[in-house]
Amino acid sequence: MKYQETTRSTHNFEECMKCTVCTVYCPVLQVNPLYPGPKQAGPDGERLRLKDPFFFNYALKYCMNCKRCEVACPSGVGVADLIQSARIRYDKTPPKLRDRILASTDFMGSLARPFAPVVNVVTGLGVTKSVLDATLKIDHRRSFPKYSGRSFEAWLRRREKEQAAFPEQVAYFHGCYVNYNYPQLGKDLVRVLNALGVGVQLLDKEKCCGIALITNGMSKQATRHARHNVAVLRKAVVDGGLKVVTTSSSCAMTLRNEYPALLGVDNGDVRDAVTIATRFVFEKLEKGARLRFKPGYHKKVAYHVPCHMERMGWGVFSEKLLRMIPGVEFTLLDSGCCGIAGTYGFKKENYEASQAVGEALFNRIRSVNPEVVACDCETCKWQIEMSTDYSVMNPISILAEAIDI
Repeated sequence: MKYQETTRSTHNFEECMKCTVCTVYCPVLQVNPLYPGPKQAGPDGERLRLKDPFFFNYALKYCMNCKRCEVACPSGVGVADLIQSARIRYDKTPPKLRDRILASTDFMGSLARPFAPVVNVVTGLGVTKSVLDATLKIDHRRSFPKYSGRSFEAWLRRREKEQAAFPEQVAYFHGCYVNYNYPQLGKDLVRVLNALGVGVQLLDKEKCCGIALITNGMSKQATRHARHNVAVLRKAVVDGGLKVVTTSSSCAMTLRNEYPALLGVDNGDVRDAVTIATRFVFEKLEKGARLRFKPGYHKKVAYHVPCHMERMGWGVFSEKLLRMIPGVEFTLLDSGCCGIAGTYGFKKENYEASQAVGEALFNRIRSVNPEVVACDCETCKWQIEMSTDYSVMNPISILAEAIDI
């Protein structure tokens, strides 16, 4: 698979040469006969839809937006963008209550955080899962992520003066997962960047990147989030002269690529300043920065490149960073989708396909038998941990564990 990010036009379907390589790489088509496949749903379908919206196929909802078709396409066609844009333009089906709940990550996180211990127990009960399955069609076999009782934002605000003392500064787009579910990842990033002489600032009231809103048919809400976030990024990048890092591959892709391609929100003056944390750290080390590592540290790590990380071509940075850590026994897993695709795998109608897509990856992990799986995507973490006996850590957390301060 390619490790090169390219800029693609959403509507460049005429560049499709009908080679069907995208069809070969589509994970959904291999397990769900209801999905027509990326070539038919994307370039072929677009020609018909532009003639008459009648030709819109509601089976496009089965697309996971994993972007593997775009990675594979030799002609640079934005296949997944064509599919998602068609859904935005032509699908008038209102989102279900389930979809609104799954997509409203900021709202649900704010509600759950004050009662996190109770929420975590209740959502883990079999009876709760059965009720959600029967009423909302959230599959009862799916495990829910745990919530944290304290937010990452609150933790970092208490350290603002300490962080401001560092000679170099970055802004951190932490995303919903770090703020509401797993603040430790944000703390690990702060530990690593501080060791490199870099202080970490919060952005001014960031919102969810909006990827779950896009894929759940809530494009108007996603556009509002995008406009807000671009304004927030502009304040940090243009006014403050800062780089913006994130620890989520899906957040990075959404902020950089989905805003202009799917939502029509111009981010041209801030796009290049947004990067994944592993790339930022790797480039610092490449330029001569040094980290001190714990003597005797050892961990057998298998790295899974998330789909959106592969789409951006950035998996190589996490791979090289992990290989730099003394004592890491590293294996790069064969490219493959885990199958969860954000909220996709939570839905009852998608659960079987979701698990079938991920089965090859799960088997590869078992064959390697690592101490831990490394991955830059939080929903991949949920899927792998639920479907195998292996724990998953962000590469930044592994680095934070290995350094000696």
